[in-house]
Amino acid sequence: MYITRLIAVAALVLPGLALAHGPTRQKAVETVEIAAPPSAVWAMIKDWGGMAKWHPAVAEVAVNGTTERILKLKGGGAVVEELEAVDEAGMMLRYRMKDPGPVPVNNYSAAISVVAQGSGSLVQWKGAFYRAYLNNDPPPEQSDEAAVKAITGIYKAGLENLKKVAEGK
Repeated sequence: MYITRLIAVAALVLPGLALAHGPTRQKAVETVEIAAPPSAVWAMIKDWGGMAKWHPAVAEVAVNGTTERILKLKGGGAVVEELEAVDEAGMMLRYRMKDPGPVPVNNYSAAISVVAQGSGSLVQWKGAFYRAYLNNDPPPEQSDEAAVKAITGIYKAGLENLKKVAEGK
């Protein structure tokens, strides 16, 4: 009798628990080949206050101290980011968003790296994040799909323009 009740309670409770898990960590990775020396491309990327020079969505960058930057976006709004690590020898930097502003993500962290590829460079931009809406049943503009689409768009636009600027086109 006790086991029958336990099974009945479990049958009622467990399906609800399976639906109450919340969001899962999402990832995005984009790369671009650039016909420019890795040192020149790295110099552009590691310039923490210089993103407006190569990312088409960034109007202006304000650097607070040595690790925090505020990206003022051309479409309105701002994103606050914190530099976590710079690996000069490995030509890689890691950062996180402290305040994503209009970007529909939460708990975002990313890395941008440059490696030699033939006579040029290969740049990889990768990030991990949660959607903006952390509860179940997010509105479409704060869903996993919206978060992945936004980050992928940011990476693609930035890398395409970085290529143009670095190649002098």
